[in-house]
Amino acid sequence: MNRKKYYINIGTTEISQVPYGNNTDFVVYATQSEIVTLRSLMDHMHQADMGSFFRSYVPIMSYHNDRFNHEHDDGLTKAFTLIYQLGSDQTKKHIEEMGVLGDMRL
Repeated sequence: MNRKKYYINIGTTEISQVPYGNNTDFVVYATQSEIVTLRSLMDHMHQADMGSFFRSYVPIMSYHNDRFNHEHDDGLTKAFTLIYQLGSDQTKKHIEEMGVLGDMRL
């Protein structure tokens, strides 16, 4: 397995092999297959965001019962879990300090 260094910005869903601007939030070492998995998770999060956007125009649907919000949260947790697993020591420490994975230690 040939692992390469990638820079991840979860907010913009950017995955790059080139550090540029603010894409150095998280550093991972991953195979092409692992990056495809991460990209898929981030794409799913984006789709859920779009669903939430359109749902926001339906006043009778409450926020806490919105499946798109749940899908986004689930995708975010899965993305952070994968980033943690593939991340550099500094990335792992940063995620631990953020507390986004709670007690889930991998």
